[in-house]
Amino acid sequence: MTKPILHQNPLYQLLKAERVAEFNQRKARGEVKEGMLRGGDFRGLDLRELDADGLDLRDAYFRGADLRGVDFRNTQLEGASFCQAHFSGAFFPREISAEELRLSYDIGIRVRYNTR
Repeated sequence: MTKPILHQNPLYQLLKAERVAEFNQRKARGEVKEGMLRGGDFRGLDLRELDADGLDLRDAYFRGADLRGVDFRNTQLEGASFCQAHFSGAFFPREISAEELRLSYDIGIRVRYNTR
């Protein structure tokens, strides 16, 4: 199993400091590079205003994070874990079933994409 990563890049550090608005501004300017957040440790963070469109958050760890209302429909999330995360009102890629999300929430499994 992959361990969560504490990235050293400045954009990851903005999210760790819950400076989501500033992250979103820098993302809009094109500063987010492919893979720079992949596998990141986002435990317990308030990310409610995150612009997740197009982000690569595969293998990320969101235990106890507040993700309410985040639109993940166009986000790469395969292998992410949502144990005890708050995600009411959030949108997820259609490749992730409700059962996968429930198992991830309840027991911390990493979500798998259903490609059928």
